[in-house]
Amino acid sequence: MNFEQAVKAYQANPIKEELEKQVSALCGEMTLNEKIYMLSGHTIGQTQVDMIKTGRNYNVRSLKAGGCKRLGVPPVAFTDGPRGVVMGNSTCFPVSMLRASAFDPELEYRFGKAIADEAIAQDANYFAGVCINLVRNPRWGRTQETYGEDPFLLGAYGATLTRAVQEEGMIACPKHFALNSIEDLRFFVNAKCDDRTLHEVYLPHFKKCIDAGAQSIMGAYNKFDGDYCCASKKLLTDILRDEWGFDGFVMSDFVNGVHDAESSLKAGLDMEMMFTMHYNGFAIKKLLKNGKLQQEHIDRAVRNILRVLIRQVPQLRPRSKSVVGSVEHRLLAREIAEKGMVLLENNGVLPLSKDARVLVTGPYADEANVGDQGSSRVWDKNIVTPFAGISRVFKNASLTEGDVAVVCVGSNRKKEGEFFASASEKMKKKPKDCGGDRDSLRLEAEEVELIKSLKARGKKVVVTLYSGCAIIVEEWKQYADAILMNYYSGCEGGTALANLLCGDRNFTGKLPFTVAKDERDYPAFLSIGQKPYEITYGYYHGYTKMDKEGITPAYPFGYGLSYTSFEVSEAAAAWSDEALTVTAKVKNTGDFDGAEVLQVYVGSQGAANGDDRPVKLLKGFQRVELKAGEEKTVTVTIPREELKFWTPDGWVLDAGYTVYVGTDSKNAEQV
Repeated sequence: MNFEQAVKAYQANPIKEELEKQVSALCGEMTLNEKIYMLSGHTIGQTQVDMIKTGRNYNVRSLKAGGCKRLGVPPVAFTDGPRGVVMGNSTCFPVSMLRASAFDPELEYRFGKAIADEAIAQDANYFAGVCINLVRNPRWGRTQETYGEDPFLLGAYGATLTRAVQEEGMIACPKHFALNSIEDLRFFVNAKCDDRTLHEVYLPHFKKCIDAGAQSIMGAYNKFDGDYCCASKKLLTDILRDEWGFDGFVMSDFVNGVHDAESSLKAGLDMEMMFTMHYNGFAIKKLLKNGKLQQEHIDRAVRNILRVLIRQVPQLRPRSKSVVGSVEHRLLAREIAEKGMVLLENNGVLPLSKDARVLVTGPYADEANVGDQGSSRVWDKNIVTPFAGISRVFKNASLTEGDVAVVCVGSNRKKEGEFFASASEKMKKKPKDCGGDRDSLRLEAEEVELIKSLKARGKKVVVTLYSGCAIIVEEWKQYADAILMNYYSGCEGGTALANLLCGDRNFTGKLPFTVAKDERDYPAFLSIGQKPYEITYGYYHGYTKMDKEGITPAYPFGYGLSYTSFEVSEAAAAWSDEALTVTAKVKNTGDFDGAEVLQVYVGSQGAANGDDRPVKLLKGFQRVELKAGEEKTVTVTIPREELKFWTPDGWVLDAGYTVYVGTDSKNAEQV
């Protein structure tokens, strides 16, 4: 019995019973040493060689884990994400938050196909770029890697990306499981929440990915209710396997994810990454000898990995390396950027005439500012900066003078992103310019002064904001004629920006988060030095918190302007035993072709057990493309299962619901 024979037997009879038979047989052929080797990454030597050859020290090529040469079992071949394949010189796509702003899962599906192409072409079979952690406070440094503040939106995008890459034979890995919403303290913060908050707010999007067929999942660094997530039986076994029926394998976050083999293996953590540290032969054999681990713990983990390899990896089909950084993928990156950038303010200054004298200024005017340079960094050699893109469209563009100023300000890799400073709890102060969580949601003082000074000189001011998430605009908003969220817009970001500014493309993006008027309107955050490093995640955040507390945001969830105008009419809701069906007419009432996002929110009319309920929750949306003057009828179908609330006795439907339809969370009106 070897891997090839197991695969052939399963493919000849692709049912669960046959798969389990082959998994057990193959596991039974392995020696103890081979089983232990299956349970961890083996990349120390590879990383050292790559560092010497390329000057890069992470994921230059696929990171290998597990495998058994004697039996022909292939290794897990890991590549990171989520804004592109981090190996080689792949296409740098816009970050996840920008992609979410398109409110277009079909576009994310196409992105996933491109990811699979570039990953497979570079010898990977595992994509760890389905990042679906929830943004509870925009200060979190890795907001750019995820899809926003709303569990429904996170689930829709995460499930879509999971399906897209796995249809090509890749193994998709949603991460980081779970409650990972603080970066600077990620190695030791203890995140707490009650079971209702856990199930309704922080886990639904993970379950959507599991239901979509995710074959793997990555445990987070942080603690949950006192246990490290990679040693949490409640998360990894009670919920993931027993409640959700997950039968894939669980991988640790890298290096600091596992703290000891006994607790992690017993909890359900199958594979330690990226080096063999705690899951080593000496430690595991000692634990077996002392009776602290049983053979069943080892075999269970091996079977979980084998099950995925037999079921998934043989579907891979070779790709030519010519797909990496291809023209087609760059055009897709441009399309995503054009559809995801969000117009927040416009007093009529936009769109600009192509004859306009445009000054491109600010710290990122001619800089390749495409986001974090941690594990998600994509080494694309050809980044179109704002000035490069604008100067191709506006022949009178300059870095020194102009009548209209395009001001490129906000964040960069030094202000937000993955945090690489010391992991010691003794750290009392955060080093400067090291990424991590944002110290403030406001622009730097010199950036504010630049905006004010340009306006004082009589210029029209267009502010383009770089960030993974919300920036407070109140102190300088009055000095801007237009404001837009540029995010980190990828290799073709400068081209996309220029096309939007001149009106060759229309703004269609919508905010996947709420922009507050004051930082204090968001839930409390936790920073280095604020001991004890423990935080309770509440039930409310984002638009649900502001709705409940009657807070008016600067820009609500789902908000975004256009060069045209839209009208929503004749909204109606119909109930059946299986689903809520909402229909509405959406008309483009302006002079530009464009796209609107019809958003459906649902509120409960009261819980039988007296539980508090949100005012409303996003439960469906549909992006609709409309030419000037065109009208379409849009239908959004919401399964009744989507409307349930969690109780200790199970998920329940309330006696009645209120349906809201609109184009953002604030203007949604009751049907």
